[in-house]
Amino acid sequence: TLGTQTDYRDGEAQTDPYSPEFIVRSGSIPEILTLATLTWGRGLPAGQAEMEIIDRIREKRAWEAALPPMDSPSNVAKRLKMMEAMERKEWADREEEIDKLQKVRMEVFKKLLWRREENQNKLDTIRLKNHWQNHQKAKEEKIRKVHHDCALMLRKLIAKRKNCMGKLERRDIIKEYNDFSSQAYAPLSRIGFFPDSGSDYYAVKNFYLDTFAGLCELEESVRRSVSQMKIKAPKPKCTITKTGYIRKSERLEAVLAEVHQ
Repeated sequence: TLGTQTDYRDGEAQTDPYSPEFIVRSGSIPEILTLATLTWGRGLPAGQAEMEIIDRIREKRAWEAALPPMDSPSNVAKRLKMMEAMERKEWADREEEIDKLQKVRMEVFKKLLWRREENQNKLDTIRLKNHWQNHQKAKEEKIRKVHHDCALMLRKLIAKRKNCMGKLERRDIIKEYNDFSSQAYAPLSRIGFFPDSGSDYYAVKNFYLDTFAGLCELEESVRRSVSQMKIKAPKPKCTITKTGYIRKSERLEAVLAEVHQ
């Protein structure tokens, strides 16, 4: 069986250990019954803390066996003194256990706080990065707008400097018709020219095209051969020569027709 073991050991598939039934003899107190509170997953298998608890139980049983009987006042006083000392010791052990638990909880709290701080730092970093990117985009947009306005103002200044003295210039007809963006080809509406104002002038208005009666009259005036089309089927091309052979250019079509049949 050692050679056929896989990665899944028997211990991984093992359920809670089986506890058989038992019978306690009269007058005997087995030590294992004092550990009945320890079960599998809750104290078992035993670790360092469980071993300390077992040692304390053994010490307490030995201390109970060593208590003097209550048959005389001196023994009663001694017994009370020993019980007070044991109670102080138990309280000291309990305080030590509480301190250990507090330290463990403190470590857990530290880890949780550290993890939360790391997550918060990551979120803050992402938020700052997004904020910085938004500022960069706004900055680039402002710079682009400033460059655009600067170029626009420069073009205006250059256009003003061309005629800075306000001299009259003669109209150069050749230059105007050579430049397709001039007033001859593309006049501006701000100087009083509206190209769409006379668009109705070019609209075709005809009695025969706009009214139903005109269409009927136009249809009657047209010859019947125009309205009734006659289509003649084309004659098949002669693919066979006078000698009875198929031409080389038509051989592939003949083969395809034969395969289709």
